[in-house]
Amino acid sequence: MKKLLTLSLICLSFITSGYKKPDVYKIDATKNGYIHNNRGLMYMSERCYYAAIQEFKIAISLNPDTQATSVYYNNIGDAYMKIGYPDYAQDAYERAIHQYSLNFQYYQDLAKCYKALNIIPSKIREYSSRENPLNRVMLGLLYIESGDLKRGIIILDEFAMSEPDLLITRSIKEYLREKTKELY
Repeated sequence: MKKLLTLSLICLSFITSGYKKPDVYKIDATKNGYIHNNRGLMYMSERCYYAAIQEFKIAISLNPDTQATSVYYNNIGDAYMKIGYPDYAQDAYERAIHQYSLNFQYYQDLAKCYKALNIIPSKIREYSSRENPLNRVMLGLLYIESGDLKRGIIILDEFAMSEPDLLITRSIKEYLREKTKELY
């Protein structure tokens, strides 16, 4: 009887002890990339731009060659523009567009960067000669940034009419509504 009671007490103590298997941590570079991007955004809001740039670089190194990487590149470009380094921002914005070419915000940021660098006329020539239809988006924005609002609106409108099914077209149409109000 004593043995049965002792054995049942031992079994009961194991059952109620709260033993739990230890957590197994998985290294997930994608998730860690998001974490570093969010830290970078937090540093940006606190105006700690060097720390933000480093966090964005870590996010890129953890998660290269994905659509999310374009967001990280764009964020680095924003940080460089805030501290007055548009030459560094240019490379980051161009990489963002290269990673994901259907985000209209990336084109807008790059056009502002070109304006800060005073290279709009040479970029207009460069984007006029290319065959890629998305270069028309950049061309329209460059004309708008250079002050030729009508010509830029016409180019963007022609693009929106010729490519109605692209994801970027909806954003372009909203942008055109705003710019048309400015024009008239």
